[in-house]
Amino acid sequence: MYGGLQHLEGKSRIGVAVSGGADSVFLLHALTNLRVAAAVLHVNHRLRAAESDADEAFVRELAASLSLPVRVLVQPVAPGNVEQEARRARYRFFAECIAERICDAVATGHTLDDQAETVLSRFLRGAGTAGLSAIRPITANHLVRPLLGLRRDDIRNSLRERGIAWREDQSNANPDYQRNRIRHEVLPSLLALNPSLPEVLASTAEWARGEEDYWACEIARLEPDLLQRAGEAVLIRTVALNGLATAVQRRLLRKGIETVRGSLRSVDFFHIEAIRTLAASTEGSGRIQLPGLDIYRSFDWLRLAPIGIDSRLERDFEAELKVPGRTTLPERLLTIDMELTPVADVYNNQRNTLDWGSCAGALKLRNWRPGDAYRPAWKSGAEKIKTLFQEFRVPLWERRTWPVITLTGAGQPDKILWTRRFGASFEFAARPESGQILTIHDAGESNRVDSASKIQGAVNADRCERDAGRL
Repeated sequence: MYGGLQHLEGKSRIGVAVSGGADSVFLLHALTNLRVAAAVLHVNHRLRAAESDADEAFVRELAASLSLPVRVLVQPVAPGNVEQEARRARYRFFAECIAERICDAVATGHTLDDQAETVLSRFLRGAGTAGLSAIRPITANHLVRPLLGLRRDDIRNSLRERGIAWREDQSNANPDYQRNRIRHEVLPSLLALNPSLPEVLASTAEWARGEEDYWACEIARLEPDLLQRAGEAVLIRTVALNGLATAVQRRLLRKGIETVRGSLRSVDFFHIEAIRTLAASTEGSGRIQLPGLDIYRSFDWLRLAPIGIDSRLERDFEAELKVPGRTTLPERLLTIDMELTPVADVYNNQRNTLDWGSCAGALKLRNWRPGDAYRPAWKSGAEKIKTLFQEFRVPLWERRTWPVITLTGAGQPDKILWTRRFGASFEFAARPESGQILTIHDAGESNRVDSASKIQGAVNADRCERDAGRL
């Protein structure tokens, strides 16, 4: 009967969320009989004035009659969606009770009918299988729903037979709330077509939950190689994304969005498809904005980032380089190590080595700026760095913090010694005859190369699995 309890893994101190309604009262008596109820938890949102206070008084008396401690939160609902904000407040309260060791887990009185209503509500909203999973029997934050296998009418009949009283929440009949319209108008009409519809909808939730549990493991396996963290943003190679099965693409994008925003609230199927379309575009760049999200496509990369991320810092920066030593600009996600080494086998094509004897003056680290030009050691003439960006397909957002090392001599204009990926200047590059070598280690570029190889490996693995599935 209390199917959610087997998930508690030894937890025996359960806080019972009791509103005063029939379902939560039934749950409290059941868990008390099983000797696992540790405390009664009640939230008074003051939504119905005196009635809300009467509910609180009822719950306090009920807890006392069962010799259980009671914890009450009195908190008006924050502005916005009343149901949503009230739910958030309750779950924060439950988390606090667990953190304070009042209980090890919190049980709520959700029933099979609640599950059916939730599935139908989310279907009407356009949810995928993740949304259709609806109410989980147990959650990662230690909420358990032991009554998900019971019908609401059966619970009330049981309470009547045992002479146990409960409170009726008059707001449950208010048609202003969508859930009430589904409960009192939509479901009764559909029951005429299928009297077993609540059980069918609940089994749909269980089916979807199994699918999502599988995909959660699969995406957790692929995520480290396919979603590259860059501060608050997530980067995805478009070639890699487009090479995946459609189902994997959608779930990977959902994971990326959740990583950036912290939730998938207000993100629907059409938002995901818009990102997929942008990623599959043959155009070199593009941009769309979704709720709380700025999505950029540039060359072979897709970036998911919070809105306004590029305007938080001034574009230009400059810092003295430690030679030898490490220079770190954490807000720019930039770390440059400068190492002095004796002469070794150094050739002109080693892009990150300088002739230390030629570097007389102050070395500075700064960002690329429009108009910057120099002659890389591997080029026959000077090039604008902007042209090199195009040649090397550098995404637009990377250019803002693209590192450049300059040399400032007495009475001389600054000279560019080195830039990321394009390497040392021809004039200052290390040569076999150099007396001492200055080697530049760019952590950001090293991470990019490592990520690229991992991404290709993950895509190849996905293709192999799909090919195997077709055999």
